[in-house]
Amino acid sequence: MTLIWGGLSLGAVYALVAVGYNIVFTASGTFNFAHAQLLMLGTFLAYWGLAVLEWPAVAVFLLASVIVGAVAVAEERFAIRTVRGTEAQLVTTVGVATLINGSSQLIWGSQPLTVPFLSGGRAWTLLGGRVLPVELVLIAVAIVVAAGLVYYSRHSMVGLAVLAMAEDREAAQLRGVNVRMLTLGAFAVSGLLAGAVGPVVGPKTFAVATLGSALALKGFVALALGGFGSIGGGVVGGFAIGLIEQYAARYLGSTYVNLTIFGVLLLILLARPAGLFGRPLERMV
Repeated sequence: MTLIWGGLSLGAVYALVAVGYNIVFTASGTFNFAHAQLLMLGTFLAYWGLAVLEWPAVAVFLLASVIVGAVAVAEERFAIRTVRGTEAQLVTTVGVATLINGSSQLIWGSQPLTVPFLSGGRAWTLLGGRVLPVELVLIAVAIVVAAGLVYYSRHSMVGLAVLAMAEDREAAQLRGVNVRMLTLGAFAVSGLLAGAVGPVVGPKTFAVATLGSALALKGFVALALGGFGSIGGGVVGGFAIGLIEQYAARYLGSTYVNLTIFGVLLLILLARPAGLFGRPLERMV
């Protein structure tokens, strides 16, 4: 059971990255390669606020959310909007990711930094396995965030407008949807989310300059496994990747972790090219 708790908590981190990918992808059709780096920035800000400045947790959550949200808005305004409609969008998001990686390493260094958690680091025994409080919080946060986003997207005018943009951006614009503002809002929400979960993710992963690259890869695999455009699918994919990683490391060795993950992904995509919960779209032309 300890392996399961560890896998689910690690998968929750991947799921949160996949959710951030999906928020932007659904609203704009753009894959934001820099989202994992935004979450990494949130962990560094959590370390700075909690360990260095020793601010209250609420203030640190607000600080990380506002700063990372502002960075995400700046990314959309200067790196996405100026090249919209071209293949350069992917290149510019990779450029932003590289910029955040380099800036973080320049400011905080390359050594892993410990982000303190509010309830300490003492493990609990639950259902026959050992689990840290932060791991339970991570699992709960991933599920609650996904459920809240799914509910909002289906029961609010803004959420329905975003779904309409995902179906046909031009048709939604003709119906009066402000696609430019909603795209900016999607980046802002994904940034706010990445900053807000930084103080929760940090105690699990540490704050380190290589975190963004690792999370970007596993988050993308989780998204592909669950299905592009599916918030719930991204969460299920994240949990699945976390469990596969833990069991592969335990029984096959750490050398074969990535091989096992991509092998499982390949088998699933061969059976369901759109992912477990993805829905292929048909359009008359």
